[in-house]
Parts: sequence; C-alpha cells; structure tokens
Amino acid sequence: MDTPDLLSAALDESGIGEEEMANNHAQDPQQNFARYQIPPHLMNYVPPHMIQQMARHMAEQMAQAMGQQMPFPQVGPGGKFAPGMGPPGPGMDKGSGAPYYMVPPFGFKAGNGGTPMFPMFRPPFGMGPGAMPNQAQHTGEDAEEEEELGLAETYAEYTPSKLKIGERHPDPVVETSSLSSVQPPPVWYNLSIPEEVIDRGLLSALQLEAIVYASQQHEVLLPDGSRAGFLIGDGAGVGKGRTIAGIIYENYLLGRKRSIWVSVSNDLKYDSERDLRDIGAGKIEVHSLNKFKYAKISSKVNGSVKKGVIFSTYSSLIGESQGGGKYKTRLKQLLHWCGDDFDGVIVFDECHKAKNLCPVGSSKPTKTGLTVLELQNKLPKARVVYASATGASEPKNMAYMTRLGIWGEGTPFREFTDFISAVEKRGVGAMELVAMDMKLRGMYMARQLSFAGVSFKIDEIPLAKPFISMYNESVKLWVDARAMFQEAAELMEGDSRIKKTMWGQFWASHQRFFKYLCIASKVPHVVSLAREAVKNDKCVVIGLQSTGEARTLEQLEEQGGELSDFVSTAKGVLQTLIEKHFPAPNRKKSLKLLGLGGIVDELSPSPPPSSSTGGHKRKSARQARQGVKRYREASSGDDDDSDVEVKSEPESDFEPSVSSSAAEDSEGSSVVESDAEDDFNPFGDDSDSDDPWASRKNKSKNKNKKQKTKKKKKHEKPTRNGAAPQPVVRNVPTVDSEKKAAAMKQELLDRLEKLGDKLPPNTLDQLIDELGGPENVAEMTGRKGRVVSTDNGTIQYESRSEVDVPLETLNLTEKQRFMDGEKHIAIISEAASSGISLQSDRRAKNQARRVHITLELPWSADRAVQQFGRTHRSNQVNAPEYIFLISDLAGERRFASIVAKRLESLGALTHGDRRAGESRDLSRFNIDNKYGRAALETMMRGLMEMEIPPLVPPPEDYEGDFFADCRKALVGVGLVNEDEFNKMQSLDKDYNNMSKFLNRILGIEVELQNALFKYFTDTLDAIISEAKKTGRYDLGILDLGTAGDNVKRVKVDEFIRTHATGTAKTELHTVSVERGLSFEASQDIWKELTGKEEGYYLSNQVRCGKKTAVLAVADQARRSKEKKEKLFRLYRPNTGLQVRQESLTELKSKYKKVTPDEAQPHWQEQYESSENTCSHIYWYNSCRKKTMGMVCEIGLRRRTYHVLSGSVLAVWAKVESVLSSVHGHHNSSKLQVVRLKTEDNLRIVGTIIPSNCVAPLVNVLSQDAEKTNSETF
Repeated sequence: MDTPDLLSAALDESGIGEEEMANNHAQDPQQNFARYQIPPHLMNYVPPHMIQQMARHMAEQMAQAMGQQMPFPQVGPGGKFAPGMGPPGPGMDKGSGAPYYMVPPFGFKAGNGGTPMFPMFRPPFGMGPGAMPNQAQHTGEDAEEEEELGLAETYAEYTPSKLKIGERHPDPVVETSSLSSVQPPPVWYNLSIPEEVIDRGLLSALQLEAIVYASQQHEVLLPDGSRAGFLIGDGAGVGKGRTIAGIIYENYLLGRKRSIWVSVSNDLKYDSERDLRDIGAGKIEVHSLNKFKYAKISSKVNGSVKKGVIFSTYSSLIGESQGGGKYKTRLKQLLHWCGDDFDGVIVFDECHKAKNLCPVGSSKPTKTGLTVLELQNKLPKARVVYASATGASEPKNMAYMTRLGIWGEGTPFREFTDFISAVEKRGVGAMELVAMDMKLRGMYMARQLSFAGVSFKIDEIPLAKPFISMYNESVKLWVDARAMFQEAAELMEGDSRIKKTMWGQFWASHQRFFKYLCIASKVPHVVSLAREAVKNDKCVVIGLQSTGEARTLEQLEEQGGELSDFVSTAKGVLQTLIEKHFPAPNRKKSLKLLGLGGIVDELSPSPPPSSSTGGHKRKSARQARQGVKRYREASSGDDDDSDVEVKSEPESDFEPSVSSSAAEDSEGSSVVESDAEDDFNPFGDDSDSDDPWASRKNKSKNKNKKQKTKKKKKHEKPTRNGAAPQPVVRNVPTVDSEKKAAAMKQELLDRLEKLGDKLPPNTLDQLIDELGGPENVAEMTGRKGRVVSTDNGTIQYESRSEVDVPLETLNLTEKQRFMDGEKHIAIISEAASSGISLQSDRRAKNQARRVHITLELPWSADRAVQQFGRTHRSNQVNAPEYIFLISDLAGERRFASIVAKRLESLGALTHGDRRAGESRDLSRFNIDNKYGRAALETMMRGLMEMEIPPLVPPPEDYEGDFFADCRKALVGVGLVNEDEFNKMQSLDKDYNNMSKFLNRILGIEVELQNALFKYFTDTLDAIISEAKKTGRYDLGILDLGTAGDNVKRVKVDEFIRTHATGTAKTELHTVSVERGLSFEASQDIWKELTGKEEGYYLSNQVRCGKKTAVLAVADQARRSKEKKEKLFRLYRPNTGLQVRQESLTELKSKYKKVTPDEAQPHWQEQYESSENTCSHIYWYNSCRKKTMGMVCEIGLRRRTYHVLSGSVLAVWAKVESVLSSVHGHHNSSKLQVVRLKTEDNLRIVGTIIPSNCVAPLVNVLSQDAEKTNSETF
C-alpha cells in the first residue's frame, strides 16, 4: 500500500480529511488540537500548508515501524521539543527528526510489540502498532466499541433460594449481583435446632440458611483428611452473631458440647452470651480464656469447666505464662481441653481484624497467624467457621482459611502463594469469581443489609483563613524539623539502627500531627450539627478513629498532674518527638548513668509532692495514671490509627480490638502491623530507655545486653535498686557537636511553644466539653481517662471509671445509657466500636432517628461501610442519616465520593437529586489500585523531569513554578531526597507507595497540597483513558448487553468435574447479543421527541459514498461539565444507544440535522449491512482480519460472545494455558469478567473467551471431566 493510501486511512481513522484539517487549522488551531488529538505545540510549529507533508511523513515512519516500537515526536516540559526530538521532517525544527521511541513508565513491562502497558501518548491519528490502516474506523465507532460493556449495577435483593424454612429477616438484605447469579448446591442436611426456635423467628430464614450450609459443609473431608470449613461473609446487620450461636447450638444438640469462639475484643463475650440466650440456648455457658489460670481448663483450680464455649481474643490466644508448668501457653490449654479427636466448632470471628495473620511477601508471619494456623492443624477434625465481612474481598486476608479447600493437596493451587499470585494477576474481577465459586460449592455466603431508607450528605467545610495560616506555619516547622533532625543525626554520628528508629518515630508523629489538625478543623461544625439534631429530637453518633490519649498523659506527667487548659494533641505529638527522639544527648540521663543523678535533681526544681494546692486533683490524676500504667498500651489500640507499633498487654482484662496501629503478640515479640509507613522499629516507641545518642559507638560491648533488654513500659522510670550500672567508656561526639545539636533541639522546642497557642486542643475532650460534658455524652472509646472542665472553670484530668462500673464494662454501660435515652449523643472510636450496636432498635427505649457524623473517613469503602454498621442494623425503627464532614485538604473529597458511591450502590439516597443517567462508576474515584499506583509512579517521575515528560500539564490556576515548588515540598516530606553537597535530587525508595504518599502530602502547605493532589488525579484520569484506548483497562465486572440489547443463548457446553469438597459444573455459554436499532424502532423514539435540536442527523463526512445516520435525543438530566451545554444521547443503526454522550457543539461540528425521510436510506443501508458486514468493509471496502481469514465483529449489530461460567476456579490453569498458547503470553493476564441476563431471564457471570480459543478450550476441558453435555438452543 503506498503512502497516500496509508495517510488517508490514518487521517480517516481520526475522521480527518487532509483539506479539512488544513482549513480547520487556519481557523482555530486549538479546536483542531481538541478534535484530532494532535498536540497543540505541534499544530503551532507547522504552518497549515505543511500539514499534509508532515502527516504524510509521520505516516511513512509509522509504516516502517509497524510491529516495532512506536515512534512519535516527544515533547519536553512547557511544550518545547526535547533536544534531538523535534517533529519529524526536514526543516521543521532544529530537532534531529529521528523517531523517538516511547519509554514505558518506570516499573511497567512493555507489552507485545513494545507497546507499554500505559502508553504515555496516543500515537498520532490513533494508530497503534500492528494496526494496519485499512482497519481504520470512525472515531465514534472507536469510542462505542470500547465502552460497549456497560458498568454493572452492584447489588441485588436477596432471599434464600434452596431453603424454605424460617421467618423472613426483619429488614431488606442484598448481595452482590455477581453472587446472586449463581445458586448454592442443594440442601440435604436436616437441622436439629428445635422447631420452636424456628417458628418463633428467633433465627431468621437467612440465618438458618447459613447454619444449614455450614453444617452441610462440615460433613465433608478435604483430600488431606482435615474437615472442610465454612466462611460467613455477612456484613453488619445480618446477625452474624446469632448465626454463629446457631451453629454452636446445632452442634451442642448433637453431642459436640465444646466450642471455641475467637474474636477481637473481650467486650464481645457479652454479645456472644446474649446471642446464645436470644436463640434459646442460654444454658450453654461462655467462659473467658484469659480469666483461666495457666492449668488444665477442666481442673478444679479453673472451676472444672468440661463443656460450653471458651471465648478468647486473638491476643489472648497467644498468651504465655512466665512461670513453668505443662500448660504455660493458652494454646496448650485449649488443645488439652479439646482433645486430639475434637470435632466441635471453632469460630474465627471478625478474622479480617486480625490482619497480617500471614503476611505475604518478605515479611514474616506474625505469632497470632501461626497460632491460628496451629490450632487448625492440631485439630484436623474440628468444624471451623470463619466469619468476616470483608472475607473474600481481599485475597491476602484469606491466608489462614486453610479449610476452604481452595489451595493445598488435591486442588489446582499447591500453596497459598500460588493462589494469591493467580488472583492478583487476573485483575479486579478475579476475586468475585472466587467468591462465586465458593458459593457454588456451598462454603460461602455474603449478604448485607440494604441501605434503602438511609440518607447521607457530604458537608464541605471551608478552611478558615486563621486555620490555613496556622496549618502552613506548622508545615514550615515540620519541614525545618526534618532538616534539623537530619543534621543533628549526622553531627551525632548515629548508627543506622538508631537513625531508623528515629525516622520511624518522626514520620509516624508527622502523620498523626496533621491528621489531628484535619480533624480539629471540623469540631465547631460538628458541635452545631449535633445541637441542631438533638433539638429536632434525633440522636447523634460521632465517629472518630483515634482518641489522642497518649499525648494527654505525657502532658499530665510533665506538669505533675496540673493542667491549665485542654491539652493540644497535635502539640503533644511534636513535643514528645523532639524531647524523646531528637538526636541530642540527654545530659540528665548521662549524669544519672554515671551515678550523678543527685546533682541533676538539685539542678532541676520540681514541684514538691505535697503541694497544698490541688492535692485532690493530683491524687485523682495519679490514680488515673496508676490505671494507665497497666492499661496504657491497651488503650493505645485506638489512641492513634497510625502505623507505629505499640505494646499491648495480652492478658489484661480490658482488650480493645486490635486496631491497625499495632498488636503485640506476647512479652517481647513484636508484630508491626503497618498500613502505611513501614519503617517503624519495634523497639522504639516512646521508650524511656537509656539515651541512644549517648551510647552510640559502644555497640559491640553492649550488644548482648541490648538484645536482652525488654522495652520498658511507657512512663516507667528506670529503677536503680541500689545497684547503678557500671559506667562504660564511650566514644562521645565532640562537645561542639553536642552543643550544636542541643541548641537545635532547644530552638525547635521554642518554636513549637510559640506555635502551641494556635494549635487546636484534643478533639475528643473539646467535643465532650462543648456538647455538655460527660453527663450528656456517652463515650465508647478505649481510653482510660479524660480532661474535663469543672463547675468552677478549672481544667482537670479524671479517670473514666465510675464507682460502681469497672473500666472493662464501662463502654457497655455507656452504650446502655445511650440506648435507654439517658444520653442523646454518643462518641465512638473505631477500636472500641467493634460489635457495638447503636441503631434505633425496636427493643430499646431510645428510638429516635440516629444522625451519624464521621470526622475522618477511612480510605477504603469496605471499612467505612463496616463503621456505618454501628448505627444501621437489623430490627431498627428508622434508618439513620449519615453526614461526612470533609475539608479542602488532601483529597478528602475524593475519599468521600468513594464511600458515597458505595453507599449509593447499596441503596442509600443522597440528599437532593440522584442525577438520573449518571453511571455508577466506582472505579472513577478509586485510587488505591494498579492505575493509581501507575499514576503516582508517572507523576513522581514527571515532577523530577526524568525520562518521561509530564503526561499532563500542571494545574492552570497555580501561580509559580509548579514542578520546582512540588520538588521542594516533596523534599520537605521525605518523598524526594536531596544531596546536601551538590543539591542533586532523587526519588525516595518508597516514592510510589500510595498510603505513604497520601499521609505525607498532608505536610505540604494547603494551596500546593491541593494543586499536587489535583495533578495526581489528572494524571490518573489520563492513564485510565489511555488504558481504555488500548483496550487494556480492567473495569472489574461488566454488564454485557446493556439496556435495550437482546441476549439469546445459542449453545451451552457443560463439564462436570470433582473438586476438593464435591463436584461442580463448569459451563461454556455461546450467546448472541442483538444491539442494532431498525428504522421502524427508531421512528417510535423520534415520535416522542419535542426539542428543537433533537432528531435525525447525517454526518458531514462521506466515506465510500456513504454517510452515517444517527438519532440524537437530549438528556434532560445532564449537562457537559465544561460549558454546561446540553448533552445528547445518540442511537446508531448498527449499535443502538451509545454509552458516550455528545454536546450540542460536538454534534453540530460532525453532523447536519435532516428529516426522517432523508435519513431513512442511510439508516436502513447500515442496519441491513451490519448483520454480517464489519465496519471496515462497510466504510473502506477492506478489512485486515477478513483478508487473513479471521472473523471481524467490529460494528456488527449482532455479536457472538463465549462466556465460561460456573466453577471456573478449578480450571483456571487450563483456561490460561489455552489463552496463552493461542494469543501469546501477555493476553492471558487479563480475564474480562462479564455479567449478562438472557431473554429467558437466566443470569450468567463468567469470563469472556475469545472465539479462536473456544475449540481448543472445549477439547482441554473435556479431557478430564467426569461427564460432558452439549445443548444447542
């Protein structure tokens, strides 16, 4: 094919005629850019009369490069050509004109033919490598093909399908529509639970269904001889507790009278007793494992417990006694109590909360994880039940679910790691396929309460000027602090271990500090919302993630129990960091070590203990602190939802749930559970141990001693017991260095003091105080004490415990007061809220509507829905209102939209209109996925002006040099490193870690922070649209045959095969989707139209003597974002209603309005032709695929799809091998999962199989199937 043909085809693909392009350019170069996707700088470089020559030259180059790497001009920052990369063609620019080969973004492998996974630019005129020009298509066609699969509705109403006993659940329940497309296996198990329990509705039909399937699954043995387990994935409000109680009761009645129930918090023991009582099984006693002495559980010393339920938390499970003895671990006690042939129930409740049970990758498994596995391995016949609302959404959380029979002996995956890599390779839809497979096999159920009736709104709180200036001052202080920490660490010549601890502490404090500021900016608004709600006879629940207790205690300690004002949590964070971790030797401690402690005491006056003022206050504060010494770390469970590891008392009576801050396995062995920054040191949290900066170079002598020293509990002073340690001779840094470091430390403290007055007080204390004090506010958190203002106006610290209420049941007492209507406002923290129900329960006195206000939204929609499950549960009188408060910081708006989308898909209503026609595209907002990570990677490298010029231009409204300012700011937050000598900048090793990025950018000044976040989201949008253009975008599960399409089954091949727990059917469906619109059908739509611009249009452009006819219908609900123009939905004869809408301007630029009579011949011609002729032949008379003897379905009105559904998990490897042998390896990595509904109302969900793979796949699947069957319709 010669060049002119190639050129015209290339231009055609973008709908450009050569003359039209030149003419248009003369009128409006920018418009040309927008229409033809040609970079504007290119248009400006080239005079119109040279357009043809240039386009021809580029097309020639592309013809040479077909199948090789993709050449095109590369542009440097600011629209200038990078050196040697000018636009091709002699005399056009000073560049060499040599083709420039695109570099894929760092960390992405190029796909086939050198095209990277995310090409940075679209090749000129839309031609990709290997796309011969005669396959060119109209751009409209292009968009339509790419988006033809509509995004699916997410949830469907749920009713038990195979079990017909029991009363309806009191509230509407839904499940994901992919799960609702598969049926569980038939029921053959007969329940022993008394008829009376079922008839009285103590267990609803939903709960009975789960009990039956669990009991049925427990009758099956896996290939390795252990008993199969069951996973309950029900969300909040379906009554998971009663279901578990029902499983325990069922087994109790069958003589299996010992059960183990492991959960996250000791408070839940009371709930488990209530659940058993509620279903008529109150006689089954529940015993707390941590209340037993370390001896036989059945021995006299432990009350001779021979039967019943033993309730344990995950942290108690790994408890060990310091004394000797045969039963010195909790695990040994349990194993002895159960006996070797134990076949009773073991429940792992809320198992996702004990995350990191088996970390994947390089990190070591935690002790908890190993214990959970050991308990299952040592009792192979036990009936295991896993319960977790996010059980099957995060494959990593499934590591300990060894009894599901998905991996291991006799399954397609030998090891858990094989399973994980298989799932993660497949993209978003894969996990849904796993869940469907598990439901098919009868080992999984996942229902959740519908959010119908719930309303929510997002309140944006504008940042006040004083707040912004305080925030920016704080940023400056932190940036300087980082530089000073670095300089001082060099001066003190600290070794790498000490530095690592220091930086771990630094960044954890940094994250907490800014989080506290964000939350504090919302307090006044919360107070007014809460007062308003109470005035309107509603009740308020305020959700917090952290309490900030540790900071309060430090302040208290420092001021000897006296407080003059509410403690500023943010200030405390930074103060503690500087005082305890700044690299300057602590002279006091050094002198004490040398036995000169007395001198120090004389030099530093402290208030005498028996001060006449405030004796009582001192005492109450001291008593509170006594409690704190023991429980301090336990309460840190929700003190900060950050990533530093704190130590908790595994055997204390009060155990808040293990929050993401940390869990401590047992004495001395730490688990770092880090979500975000993973540079935390297990020994370094606020430890009061000897000054690291004084003992720097003495490692070898001191090594053994160090290893044995346990981390001291916070606030415990080193004891001397009369025997001072022997002074060790140290290589001390020079006095000058020390002085300089000490001076820096003092300077930071002074600056903090100055800023301190502007910093906000502790959110929780301030909220309680402004909402009427503890007598009006029910507090359900993990902290032990609080700061209150007394009647006489003074401020004091008091313990939360009350005379007749022990601390461990205080939260439950507070909950009761709220439910009884004694208090109308409740504040809950995430750690304490696990399992607490605050809905307007029909059984409670307080039935007012709940208003649930959240101050900080979790990033993940799953966690947010979990949190909202506190106030939205079964058996409620009315549904709650949710209010998300968001500030203009760090993309909070985006997180709010993710959560909002999730709630909407669950049926909740936003306040105001629910704009009809908006696609419910959750993927648009989600950032922590592979596209988000790619965008972060690309953006960071673009900001550094590395080999990829920036993918998107900097935000237009930013004044100043955006890239330079960003680099400087990123140095300040440690995501870019700067060499102090030559000022060379380089990216930090973790620069592409999403949660680290989101945490750190909080430490950037407000305006730049928002500009940077916008730049990030722009980059993300560009990468996603690029992936869509190249057909590599993974949307998760899509609906095939969207509204108006008719889906017919043509043929089905069935393969029945055995798996670890029975047999299952895999089906290969061949379906035909009819999506065209006949002229008669289009007339029916046209008759309804009233708008002036609505009606039939013909394209301006003529190809092969043909014009395109379309029918345009105005979308009343939507306007285009840019110009607020009307948008139109288009119908085409061959492909029906288009997903993409066009604005009036676009419509008029491409088409001309005509009468129905003028449109009819064009419409009918394309409609009839598209039954079996592809678009390429229709428009260009040639098609590459056809000439190669292949099938081409582009633009056909009837398309055939092959969908593999049913039990796909077992045959994954086979499907893979067929796909990769036919297509070459790279295509096998993405399995597109689709959902469709046929004309006869059959729902099918499965993987699309390319037509050329069908025959080999049928062949492979038939080989080892027990039975095959084929049916044609």
